[in-house]
Amino acid sequence: MNNFNYWTPTKVIFGKDAEKQTGALVKAQNCKKVLVHFGGGSAKRSGLLDRICDSLKAEHIDYVLLGGVVPNPRLSLVREGIALCKKEGVDFILAVGGGSVLDSAKAIGYGVVTEGDVWDIFLKKVEPAGCLPVGSVLTIAAAGSEMSDSSVITNEDGWLKRGYSSDYGRCRFAVMNPELTATLDEWQTMSGCTDIIMHTLERYFYPAHEVSGENMITDSIAEGLIKTVIKNALILKDKPKDYNARAQIMWAGSLSHNGLTGCGNGTGDWATHQIEHELGGMFDITHGAGLAAVWGSWARYVYKENPERFAQLARNVFGISDTDSEKAALKGIEAMENFFRSINMPVSVKEMNIDLTEEQIETLAFKCCFEKKRLVGSFRKLGYEDLIAIYKAAAK
Repeated sequence: MNNFNYWTPTKVIFGKDAEKQTGALVKAQNCKKVLVHFGGGSAKRSGLLDRICDSLKAEHIDYVLLGGVVPNPRLSLVREGIALCKKEGVDFILAVGGGSVLDSAKAIGYGVVTEGDVWDIFLKKVEPAGCLPVGSVLTIAAAGSEMSDSSVITNEDGWLKRGYSSDYGRCRFAVMNPELTATLDEWQTMSGCTDIIMHTLERYFYPAHEVSGENMITDSIAEGLIKTVIKNALILKDKPKDYNARAQIMWAGSLSHNGLTGCGNGTGDWATHQIEHELGGMFDITHGAGLAAVWGSWARYVYKENPERFAQLARNVFGISDTDSEKAALKGIEAMENFFRSINMPVSVKEMNIDLTEEQIETLAFKCCFEKKRLVGSFRKLGYEDLIAIYKAAAK
C-alpha cells in the first residue's frame, strides 16, 4: 500500500424525501442568490423542480433557473451560465439532475470566479481561481460527480470532450433520494450501473510496480462494490422500482468516484474513460454504454502487463477458480462482458449501431493522445498506434 491523501468534504443527505431539506441546506451556505441548474423536461414533469423551488422560497432564498443540460454537457451552455451568474449576482449553484448537470454546474462555478475563457481550464492552460460553491440534488446514479472532484465538458467546436479535476469543484452537499431514480428507463439505469463499475475498475488497474505491497482493504472494498452493483443491477432489470436495489446502486455510485476504491493504489489507469470520451465527443453516445463498448477491447490489449491482477478480479468478483492466471484473466474479461450483455449494454462500438471507418478510428486515436503529445493510461501506457488497435478491436 502506498501513502495517500483522502478528503471527502461533501455532506450527504440520503434517503426517502431527502430533497425536502434542500432549502435549509442552501440557507446554511449563507448565500444571497442561487442558480438552479437542471437538464431537460424530466425535472419539471416529475414535479421535482417545483418542490426544490418551493423549498428555496420557504427559506426566503432568491434564485434564477437555467435548464437545458444534455448528456455530454456543452460548453456553450456553460458559457451562458457564467454570463447569467455574473449578471444576476449568483453566489451558489444548485445542480438538480445527474452527472451531466453536475459537470456543467462545476464548470460554470469555475468560470464565474476565473478570468478568461473557461475552456482554457479544461485544456489545462489556466488554473481556476476557485469555484462558486455547488450543491446537488441527485436524480441519476452513475457519474458519482456529487462526491468527486471532476467535471467533463464537450466543446461543440471540434467536438472535443475534456475533463478537469479540482477540490474546488467538490459539492458542499449532496441530496440523495433513491426514489428519484425510479423514473429512469432501463437504458439509463444500466448505463449508470456500468459507469459506476468502470469508475472502480479504472482505479483497480494500476501499474503493479508503482504500488508497494498488497492492499487487501482497498481491493476488497472495490471488489465488494462491483459485486454489489452487479447483483442489484440484475434485480432492477426485473424489478425497476425496487427501492433497496436503487439505494444500493446510488450509494455505490458515490463511493465508486470519491476516491475510496483507489486509496493506496495510486491514481489508477483511466484509459477506458479517455478512449470513450473521444467516442462521446464524436458520436454523442451515452457515457456508460460507451465504456462497456470499449472496456473488453482495452482489457484484452493490456492484460498481459499483469495477468494476476485481472485474475484476482475474475476470482474474487466472478468466482472463477482457474489457477492459471492468464486463463483466469481472460475468463474474467469474458465474464464482465457477459454481465454487460445481461443488462443490455453493448460490448463493441458496432453494437451501438456505429460503423467506424479507418479515417474515424485514426481521428479518434489522434484526439485521444492529444495529437500524439501524450500517452494514455498507466496500467499500460498507450500511444497513437496502441489506441488505433483498441478502437479497431472495439469496432468489430
